[in-house]
Amino acid sequence: MRVLLLGATGTIGRAVATALAEQGHDLTCLLRPSAHAPEVVNAELRFADVTDPDTIRTIAFDGEAYDAVVSCLASRTGRAQDAWAIDHAAHSSVLGAAREAGVARFVLLSAICVQKPLLPFQQAKLAFEAELRSSGLTWSIVRPTAFFKSLSGQIQRVRDGKPYLLFGDGDLTACKPISDRDLAEFIVSCLTVPDRQNRILPIGGPGPALTPRAQAEILFDLLGQQPKFRRVPVAMMDAIIAGLSLAGRVSPILAAKADLARIGRYYATESMLLLDPETGAYDADATPESGSDTLRDHFAAVLRGDVKIDLGDHAMF
Repeated sequence: MRVLLLGATGTIGRAVATALAEQGHDLTCLLRPSAHAPEVVNAELRFADVTDPDTIRTIAFDGEAYDAVVSCLASRTGRAQDAWAIDHAAHSSVLGAAREAGVARFVLLSAICVQKPLLPFQQAKLAFEAELRSSGLTWSIVRPTAFFKSLSGQIQRVRDGKPYLLFGDGDLTACKPISDRDLAEFIVSCLTVPDRQNRILPIGGPGPALTPRAQAEILFDLLGQQPKFRRVPVAMMDAIIAGLSLAGRVSPILAAKADLARIGRYYATESMLLLDPETGAYDADATPESGSDTLRDHFAAVLRGDVKIDLGDHAMF
């Protein structure tokens, strides 16, 4: 197929670009003007401001015949202004241009946390999901659980002999982490597998579900260290958020930190698993699995130096 890919410079986007190219699709990547080109063989690169609907039409779609759009585009920080501009408005512009150009399929990388939308970026994602479902296109909405990258923030501190930080007792939450490669293959399969079309698709990696304590124990075992933990009470996070929110009334910088702290608290207290709408409980057994890469494999690769992690805006520790 001829595919337009958004978000090709992100961690998952790069993996999806590679998977599309390897499977023989004719790939065009739409990038920010300042973005570094992804290392993908035989991909056409176009540069445009995704927040400008006119630019989207003239640079990405004008005179082009794509079979599908695949979007791994997401706001960098998750703050309200950024989220509504990227997770909703930019996607809405792309969808409108895609419909005008006669594109038949649209695959969206979303997030499993939109099941309980307490934060602006979740609400923005849901708003676009609703537009996509009613667009008339063949659609797939992929909602993955935790990425390996998002669980790698404490590797270096543990390697340095510091204790692993746990929120609460370390068993408040759980997830089925999925690798970039396994998620990318799942996303690309949505273009051709009928059972994955016109569906919302929660997806995790191979089980079992892992709590933060279990993730830490894997890391300590690989390093040959005795587990050492430091607990961070959730109430302490609440106090920090309250203080930052108060100071944020006069300081935009502290207001931004308060927003990020709220996002951090969400992930510290909510599982990234399928939510049972009737009981309100997360269900590990019902959370679908895909792929074969494990978090242990990933941690081992990072410790060997085979994989480098750049947490960027997602760094917490």
